[in-house]
Amino acid sequence: MSDAQKRMYDALKEHLCIPYAPEPVDFAALFRNSNPVVCEIGFGMGSATAALAQAHPDINYVGIEVYKAGVGKLLWEIERAALCNIRIIEHDAVEVFRDMISDKTLAGIHIFFPDPWPKKRHHKRRLVQRPFTDLLTNKLHPGAYLYMVTDWRGYAEEAQAELNATEGLANPYAGFAPPLNWRPETKFERKGRAKNHSIFELYYTNNLPQVQV
Repeated sequence: MSDAQKRMYDALKEHLCIPYAPEPVDFAALFRNSNPVVCEIGFGMGSATAALAQAHPDINYVGIEVYKAGVGKLLWEIERAALCNIRIIEHDAVEVFRDMISDKTLAGIHIFFPDPWPKKRHHKRRLVQRPFTDLLTNKLHPGAYLYMVTDWRGYAEEAQAELNATEGLANPYAGFAPPLNWRPETKFERKGRAKNHSIFELYYTNNLPQVQV
């Protein structure tokens, strides 16, 4: 962590980071409004997250990240831009979705350039596969979206097969999605393009019916 990141981490963690707890988060109480909530899994250094939050102040963002340097950097971005619509959970995403996010509460899920685990023996560690995609889908309200981007073709094709097989998700495109102009470029994306990697975008919507209470 840089000195600036460490200062922000020490100063702001208590106020802007949600501690892990095995109980659902009340997003309306947390943000003090009823705006839609979008969750990003693995925000890296957080620049794209901060850019989205700044461009869309009417959307609340929850970022999940396990690396302190990235958390510190996003806290720095939040302080710099005086952002009020971001909170951070510094914990494993699988446990967060299992224990802290109620069903049908999210307007969107972002998974931008997740670890591709390129070696075949490590493919089982890839994030975007069932049964985790089933869990993610249950957290989306009807009509909400799941948006993944990667520069690894093999991972993109595998993730597409897993998402296609996930009950409740629908692909509004024939295959991979076109680039969506509202998504900021990430550091990992720039690195991938510098290596002449293609960028693969997967965009799915939740078509599960609304449960009548």
